[in-house]
Amino acid sequence: PSKNIVENAVNSKDHTTLVAAVKAAGLVETLQSKGPFTVFAPTNKAFDMLPAGTVANLLKPENKATLTKVLTYHVVAGRLGSADLAKMIKEGNGTAELKTVSGGTLLVMMKGKKIAIKDESGGVAYVTIKDVNQSNGVIHVINHVVLPK
Repeated sequence: PSKNIVENAVNSKDHTTLVAAVKAAGLVETLQSKGPFTVFAPTNKAFDMLPAGTVANLLKPENKATLTKVLTYHVVAGRLGSADLAKMIKEGNGTAELKTVSGGTLLVMMKGKKIAIKDESGGVAYVTIKDVNQSNGVIHVINHVVLPK
């Protein structure tokens, strides 16, 4: 918790693809800033589930704007722990709408005891590790990449 989002992500063997993408998009400085941010962090396995070639294509310099949009779609301003998300879901009668840094929307809901995140394309990711506290926010590890429209 004493390190920022980027410092901790760099040390996670499950997030090497995410770190490479953050670097390619030029978002390192942003995610090292004071924040706070809530980051839904896809694992390498989540990136591997995308169609073949997607990640390599997104990492090309000419696709930096698209990559940035995809990555900032995984970030919400503010520190939202799982208890905060659960409270928002309850207050929203089962669904909470989150505005992402990219300007998009994520719908958050409970599926049993798991937090589910539905993207604008209808895809669903589940939080597999919640409340990984950082000096400038919180990370929730997710099992799929969420995609904006």
